[in-house]
Amino acid sequence: MNGNSIESLKSIIEAAMGDRKVDLLLKNARIVNTLSGDIHEDSVAIDGGRIAGFGEYDAKEVIDLEGAYLMPGFIDGHVHIESSMVSVAEFARAVIPCGTTSAVIDPHEIGNVLGIKGIRYMLDSSVDACLGVYVMLPSCVPSTPLETSGYTLSATELKELINDPRVLGLGEMMSYPAVIFRDEDTMKKIAMTYETAQGRKAVDGHAPNLEGKNLNAYTAAGIKSDHECTNVREAMMKIRAGMYVMIREGTAAKNLKNLLPAVNEANARRFVFCTDDRHLEDIATEGHIDNSVRTAIKAGINPVTAVRMASLNTAEYFGIKDLGAIAPGYQADMLVVRNLDTLEIEKVFKKGRLVSENGKIKEGAVKDYAGKLPLSMNVVNLSPEAFALKAGGKKARAIEVIPHEILTKTAIVQVKEKNGYVQADIENDVLKISVVERHHGTGNIAKGLVKGFGLKRGAIASSVSHDSHDIIVVGTNEKDMYTAVSEIVKNGGGITAALDGKIIESLALPVAGLMSEESGLFVREKVKALYAAAEKLGSSIPDPYMAMAFLSLPPLPEIRITDHGVIDAVKFQVTDVFVE
Repeated sequence: MNGNSIESLKSIIEAAMGDRKVDLLLKNARIVNTLSGDIHEDSVAIDGGRIAGFGEYDAKEVIDLEGAYLMPGFIDGHVHIESSMVSVAEFARAVIPCGTTSAVIDPHEIGNVLGIKGIRYMLDSSVDACLGVYVMLPSCVPSTPLETSGYTLSATELKELINDPRVLGLGEMMSYPAVIFRDEDTMKKIAMTYETAQGRKAVDGHAPNLEGKNLNAYTAAGIKSDHECTNVREAMMKIRAGMYVMIREGTAAKNLKNLLPAVNEANARRFVFCTDDRHLEDIATEGHIDNSVRTAIKAGINPVTAVRMASLNTAEYFGIKDLGAIAPGYQADMLVVRNLDTLEIEKVFKKGRLVSENGKIKEGAVKDYAGKLPLSMNVVNLSPEAFALKAGGKKARAIEVIPHEILTKTAIVQVKEKNGYVQADIENDVLKISVVERHHGTGNIAKGLVKGFGLKRGAIASSVSHDSHDIIVVGTNEKDMYTAVSEIVKNGGGITAALDGKIIESLALPVAGLMSEESGLFVREKVKALYAAAEKLGSSIPDPYMAMAFLSLPPLPEIRITDHGVIDAVKFQVTDVFVE
């Protein structure tokens, strides 16, 4: 229906009554009904993009499903599309064949770079992308005062968008201290969700290990979801406090198998699936939300329950009243599946239109966006010498990467020095790391040491560095660090690998320094080439670029680096590189 107009109401009622031919009839379906909790055999009539009813209808088109399962389209409850490094349209082309027909996005990556302009870009570029895109407004831009972002988003700026119908509320509230200690702007951000043109809107949480009175205060403020749970105890604690637990299965953070044992018949309505950050290669090889549903079913979760966690639960948490179920009046976002165990998606319908079949998106189903954003690189005083770190002691703090985790620990290392300047100690895997401010031309270049990458030569760099997305670079020498960063500046953003003063691999990301303008396939192949280049340089970790990207995120313990310097993320302050 087009809103609640009288004509649209009359039209759907007329179709439901069978007073005229409907657009489409799906015959002989086994309907996975997320409302009644059962699977029943029937036919489904669709008209004007909505479900008109069950049973036999005269239709302009009839598709016999021959006993296949028909289920509601999947909804990703929390995702940063920017992390896929492609446009909304290319992301849609990747996930729709997996059965994801809607996504609730938190564009805080592009918000950190371009503020409200970046959020509007994500909204505008999703209109014709075939994927139902809903937005949670970024609540923490920047995530801390210990970094330089492109913009600061206060409650005043966010109010410009809070009444947009596709804005569902406030995104993950990463700064729980700002909530429990009643920071004034944070209070204003949360308060604005209580009274909007569409009624009260959701506030997402981000509260790893929060408990006791801190959790009480956090949830009492109206924050009702969390995607940071990593074990059953934490999940149960959050549910008891009134939260929805979003079970995350991304690329860096995988919590699905650890959290599925928490799901039972009594509490299953409080669980939602999300990906947060999932790379295109993982989507192509393993799937998207369908991977979570498939895994849940294999783990013994009732198939209807698993589908409900991927659809109706998500829609109800966010207050999307016409998604998540197959019933009269609901939007006709549906999937056809032959086998509930393998969960291979045969057909995907979006608003009653067949948009994907047998893993392939239909030609013309997704339209590209023609709008452009200005380049977002403003870097000054760049030279190889700018990456030189003057020795200030015999021992220093190094950021030690923990394999397969985004947390770090502090390593005290012996300083290797030459002519008064710190050198990379390749034998002991102590490399140089820098963050270059790229938004305001401040000239800030922080320098430190990092342990765990295993590079033997060259350098790798990226303008994807959470959350402020300044340029981060890890290398064995200043010349290659300069070369890698210079290529990123020239391209308007990107990821690079350099050796002997030359670029050996590069992916340009000119959209806010975060996203490519190329196809998903092109980006996937380039990312594979970048992995190979890092391996050639000696990298000992599977995804050095993602590991590097999180080293500039100050809210995560134990030690980080931003353009302000080396950050003690436990004491929440800038600290010295050298310890003596």
